[in-house]
Amino acid sequence: MGTPTTQMPTAAESRQNHAAQPFTAAPPRTAIEAIDLVKDYGEGSSVVHALRGVNVAFEQGRFTAIMGPSGSGKSTLMHTMSGLDGATSGRVMFEGHDLTKLGDKQLTLLRRTRIGFVFQSFNLLPMFTAEQNILMPLTLAGAKPDRQWFDLLVRTLGIQDRLGHRPNELSGGQQQRVAIARALITKPALVFADEPTGALDSVSSAEVLSFLKSSVKELGQTIIMVTHDPVAASYADRAIVFADGNIVADVDDPTAARMSELLMREREQATRGMGAVPLPEHKAQRLRGQA
Repeated sequence: MGTPTTQMPTAAESRQNHAAQPFTAAPPRTAIEAIDLVKDYGEGSSVVHALRGVNVAFEQGRFTAIMGPSGSGKSTLMHTMSGLDGATSGRVMFEGHDLTKLGDKQLTLLRRTRIGFVFQSFNLLPMFTAEQNILMPLTLAGAKPDRQWFDLLVRTLGIQDRLGHRPNELSGGQQQRVAIARALITKPALVFADEPTGALDSVSSAEVLSFLKSSVKELGQTIIMVTHDPVAASYADRAIVFADGNIVADVDDPTAARMSELLMREREQATRGMGAVPLPEHKAQRLRGQA
């Protein structure tokens, strides 16, 4: 008997079959995830439940804002997920590791190489130039800088002509941009920004937020920002609202008006729950009118 032959599809048939295949986008990759995360302060009747079994994942290559009234747990979430503070229970998964199981030395190395931080107070060293401050994480690690990456960062952040200046010779916005470059110089997988515009005027705030957004869009970074400002949150791709240790809202493509509304609602609920004096009407109107 002869060997049966298999008829190969023609080029036209191959194109037709290929065209019929539905396009399926790759699922977004998770940068970091909290699983049943609990953080308590104190004991017994005085215990404070800062995080109440929080479950949330943050995608790579996105800019996420975390908002909430004072005492809502938003900063505690950032500190716990970054390993700056320990969790009472639950897990924090980052690059295949549970950060709650790592020791201090492992967490320090992780924060030095894989996680960047931007703080409200800049935390620049006054005796060093902007360039020296940017390169400080690499200097401490004994690593050589990638000059192409350095040049791209300072050009994107618009500080290439300020590299020889010390912090006291820079404006607040310029100092924060230096701090952002310092956070990104090690090419971290993730950057946490804690109220990065809290000490800046409105013009400098807009500049810094634009640069954070461009670092995500143009440099592929992943940023999680804690803020109380609805306008700042509107620069993000996603905004999460915290209240009483829980996530109460999760918004894609947030607007300042929408985030003001959500934040105002949570503040009013917290005020009613505590029996405290409500926010003065002129301040409430100002918050509602932010856009």
